[in-house]
Amino acid sequence: MNDDSGRKRGPASYLRYALLALAAFLVLSLGFALIPRESPAPAAPPFSEQARSAALAETLELRAASQQLANGSSGARRQLFSHAVTLLTTQAQALLLPDGASGSASPAAGASSAPAPSGTAPSGRAPSGRAPSGTAPSGRATLPALAGALSQSGKERLVHAEKADGGMARLLAAVGTAQLLQATALAEAAGTTPPAFPTPAATLRNAATTCSVPSGSSAPPQAGPQPGSSGQPDNATLAAALGRAVRTEVETVYGYQVALTRLKGAAAEQAAGLLARHEALVGQAEGYTRVHCVSVPPREPGYTLGSSFLQKPAAGLASLEAGTLPVYGDLVALSDGETRKWAVASLVAAAQRTVLWGSDPGPVPGIVLDTAILPELPEPETTSAHPTGQSVSAP
Repeated sequence: MNDDSGRKRGPASYLRYALLALAAFLVLSLGFALIPRESPAPAAPPFSEQARSAALAETLELRAASQQLANGSSGARRQLFSHAVTLLTTQAQALLLPDGASGSASPAAGASSAPAPSGTAPSGRAPSGRAPSGTAPSGRATLPALAGALSQSGKERLVHAEKADGGMARLLAAVGTAQLLQATALAEAAGTTPPAFPTPAATLRNAATTCSVPSGSSAPPQAGPQPGSSGQPDNATLAAALGRAVRTEVETVYGYQVALTRLKGAAAEQAAGLLARHEALVGQAEGYTRVHCVSVPPREPGYTLGSSFLQKPAAGLASLEAGTLPVYGDLVALSDGETRKWAVASLVAAAQRTVLWGSDPGPVPGIVLDTAILPELPEPETTSAHPTGQSVSAP
């Protein structure tokens, strides 16, 4: 073959062209290989972890506002704010625990029955332009602002508890309950409207009254030990938790009936109203038990009450109410759906009744807390990076 000048092109020319093409290919290949790949976006944390981070961030903000108010107060006001600081400090320490168990002695502490839904939860961090929780727009803490922020945070924790995994759901419900109670105390001191509380009766609307046996099952499961078992019921099951709720409410009704014969005046009127509330709770607990195809425990003819209960019935009722808290805490951890909502509302109501009789349900009602295992809080400058930083809403 001749080129444009008429000279014949030799084999060396073709080899030179082939080498140049190969070199260009290698250069391009090497260039593409050296370009770093775009790293994939990190996977969103599970809903329960996001809810925990949001609760921790909000609780730390509330704690800082409470501390600011305590430092600038004296007398009864200082004591009120110092109590809020102590409560929020314990809650923040409990929220630092990764498994949500918070030192609970109950076997249900780490249970997980409700699947974490897709989506994300609020980060708990103040969006740009908003003052931290418990402070006015100027950034200075005020009593009304702290009461309102505590109320809002408590309600958010309860909403997240309805969707979180079992152990974390119990912790969130406990934190939200105590924050609502603290918000009520602060609102009374500020002369503002106290927060509204959820009521257990509102969640019974979707509960059936008869058992619906799942497909493939020949008989409904029972709450007690089965033939061939060790004879000891499994305490970390929904059936066992429902059975405990029924038995506890029936025993509480009995206690109120006895106390009414020894109380007078306003205390007797309060006890009569709460007795009716517990009688309704017995029916609701039995209703949810049947919904889950669990045998309703038989009612006992009576219960043994100590001499201290008979001598001081008001204090005895406070003790009975406090004893229902871990029962509903277990039920929160082991249930889901409508039953979980009812358990959360019942936990809040039980804590309210405990306060009515002059007792303190503690910083995490429904959890037997071992403060010895709680971690130390990090320094303020290190806590701001703890939350996920994502801003979304619970499903």
